[in-house]
Amino acid sequence: MIALWAAIMDKKQEILKLVKEYIKEKNDTESVWESGKDWLKYSGPIMDSEYGAAIDSLLDGWLIFGKKARQFELEFSKHLGKQHGTLTNSGSSANLLMVTALTSQDPLAKKFRLEKGSKIITPVVCFPTTLNPLIQNGFEPVFVDVTLPDLNLDLDQVEKKLKEDKDIRGIMFAHVLGNPPDMDRLMSLVEKYNLIFLEDACDALGSTYDGKKLGSFGLMSTCSFFPAHHMTMGEGGFIATNNPRMRKILASFRDWGRACYCNSIKPGDVTSGTACGARFKNWLPGAQEVVYDHRYVFDEVGYNLKPLELQAAMGLEQIKKLDYLHNARKKNFERLSEIFAPYEKYFHLPVATDKADPSWFAFLVTIKDNAPFNRQDIVSHLEAALIQTRTYFTGNALYHPAYYEMGKKYDSLPTTFPNAHKATVGSFFLGTFAGITEEKLEYIDGVIKDFFKERTL
Repeated sequence: MIALWAAIMDKKQEILKLVKEYIKEKNDTESVWESGKDWLKYSGPIMDSEYGAAIDSLLDGWLIFGKKARQFELEFSKHLGKQHGTLTNSGSSANLLMVTALTSQDPLAKKFRLEKGSKIITPVVCFPTTLNPLIQNGFEPVFVDVTLPDLNLDLDQVEKKLKEDKDIRGIMFAHVLGNPPDMDRLMSLVEKYNLIFLEDACDALGSTYDGKKLGSFGLMSTCSFFPAHHMTMGEGGFIATNNPRMRKILASFRDWGRACYCNSIKPGDVTSGTACGARFKNWLPGAQEVVYDHRYVFDEVGYNLKPLELQAAMGLEQIKKLDYLHNARKKNFERLSEIFAPYEKYFHLPVATDKADPSWFAFLVTIKDNAPFNRQDIVSHLEAALIQTRTYFTGNALYHPAYYEMGKKYDSLPTTFPNAHKATVGSFFLGTFAGITEEKLEYIDGVIKDFFKERTL
């Protein structure tokens, strides 16, 4: 048996060696880029050893949430400066779980419970996965405009709303492309008005404010590991918190609403199914005479939003690359700033908020009202040169079919949310990720120069 097991392990190592060779050759081939013939992508995964880690995990035969997933939760929580973390299958699921946790009936989390109809401040310019969980859980979004050039929520409007409406219970927003608003002022409002702050840091991994990492300010915060983000595990998301009861609630909602949470909470062997040693007791309040398996008792109306074990294996490798990935984004942002600086009279160009050190998700520009061209003009020029661009997500979300009815209570959306309107008609961004080399940046520089030469502006 020992000899047989050794032979199996030898085969596994042979497979992993071949995978390593394959990935190197594949990456070497894909790194060859020809300007004007190959797309210059705005983002994408930076991976090599991750593929081997995923295959290694797959060959182990354990597919669902297991030891590696728990290890990732412990390591990534520490990285963010939070005590607890919950790994899930996507950043969208992370936001959904974070908001849904506020509906828990757990008596020990009563001070964080919100009833349906509770009001939550959120910027009208957002990504749907920040807004949708509020709607899906029956909360009422209270919309505020954004500021230029950063497109973060307007704190003047936030403060005005809080003074006018004493029923507002919380605030939820995403740091825009890695750059936060004035967190000193925001947190003072959170404290003054006793708000629940839900922090979407999905675009802001590695960014700091006054030396403190974004994702460490809120009652709960989220990260995303989609391939376009700072790090990836294919799909994946994370909710961080310092509150141990919220951690239990998050694990329950993620795992069908299951009451038995110790295997996904306690360090150690999360695959044994017997971490608590007290599975079989009188757990059912509706049938107290029945001895029941606690692993099949349900406290919440939950979901199945667990990640795969191989995702966590990839994530553990990605953590090792974070310093490199963040430094590359910062460097590329600075180079793009130099490229656009000669034309700043036509653009609102991004600048870091005071005290902030962003790990920039992208380079955001908004065309000024006086520019003799529009967004479609320059975006078409860039895309024709095979340089990928992206609009800033929804622009004003209330223009979209999914939320159009919500916008009808406003007399004029452009007047009520003027900067959001500017974002809708004039904002776009270019990538900053590590795959954008100096050669590619030089190409972008040339294409931008050609745009302005053609128009003799």
